Amino acid sequence: MNSQLNLETKGSYRSLEMSRTPNAVRLLALVSAFLLTLTVTCLVYVPWQQSVIGGGRVVVLSPMERPQSIEAQIPARLVKWEVQDGQAVTAGQTIAVLADLDSKFLDPDLPARMRTQRSALENRREAARLRVVSLENQARALEASRKAAIASAEAKVRQARDRVDQSRATRLASRQNLTTTGLQIDRLRALEKRGLRSRRDRELGELENVRGRTDLARADAGVAVATGDTEVAGLELAKVGTDTEAGLAAVRASLAAAHETIAGLDSDVAKLAVDVSNLDARIKQSRVLAPCAGRVVRLLKAGAGETVKPGDVLAVLAPDTTDLVAELLVNGNDAPLVSPGRMVRLQFAGWPAVQFTGWPAVAVGTFAGRVAVVDA
Repeated sequence: MNSQLNLETKGSYRSLEMSRTPNAVRLLALVSAFLLTLTVTCLVYVPWQQSVIGGGRVVVLSPMERPQSIEAQIPARLVKWEVQDGQAVTAGQTIAVLADLDSKFLDPDLPARMRTQRSALENRREAARLRVVSLENQARALEASRKAAIASAEAKVRQARDRVDQSRATRLASRQNLTTTGLQIDRLRALEKRGLRSRRDRELGELENVRGRTDLARADAGVAVATGDTEVAGLELAKVGTDTEAGLAAVRASLAAAHETIAGLDSDVAKLAVDVSNLDARIKQSRVLAPCAGRVVRLLKAGAGETVKPGDVLAVLAPDTTDLVAELLVNGNDAPLVSPGRMVRLQFAGWPAVQFTGWPAVAVGTFAGRVAVVDA
């Protein structure tokens, strides 16, 4: 009986031992739990980022500093190159020398001749201005003379009218005197018949009457002469006004012609100045200059003697610039993740780097950047 119980007890112990979890499984479970906990902690505290990958090239952001073509501005013949491929140049340095082929600009003395012509036109304009000043002075003098002549003629007219009034008054006095002498004669004749006055007194009275008639005739003649003088003075006044106005009109016409001459000369001088400026600019275009500091990438014409037309590309210049950007292309599905201001990491071809896509802070051999613009 006891032996049977011992066998059953041993069997139950063996079953318990067989159902117990092995130590290796426990260790694996602990390790798994630890890794899970570590993973969750990393996801919470490590600055992991969503990232996208794109490829591209380095370009210049500013359009004024991108590689540019240097073109010929005039039809010309290439005389010589002043630079070589790959040479660094400064702003304003001569790239090439051209010889103008336009027949209007072949004369080497043309600039001096045009400047001489402009000086002659300016001298003519100055002479015309002096003539204008002289004519203006002459017009002022004629105007003053006209006023004085008209005032003198008007004074003569007034004097003639005064003489007419004086002659009329004298005639009136002569008529009254004649009337008086006529009455006096009648009285003397009556007194002579009565013996109260002598014949001599009557004759003296008749003599006074004759004198009165003579004075009246003289007064009538004086009135006629004074009236004629008045008419003549009026005609002289009109003549003075007409003559002086004609002289002023002639001076004004000459003054207007002088102003017209000055205007024409101003136009000619301005036109010639434009021609001189254009000629100077054309002469400057015979020397092709570097628009900015940079490096000559490539010379596109063979050499001296080659003919070029306006717009022909002579050379390609790469400006010196630090305004460089990376132009990258990304997948369209990743486009919502890209926006101006977002940080990026750049890895250049041939540059050793260790790239952690989701953890850019620990990337080695890469360069920090920022999104400047997104193509619309």
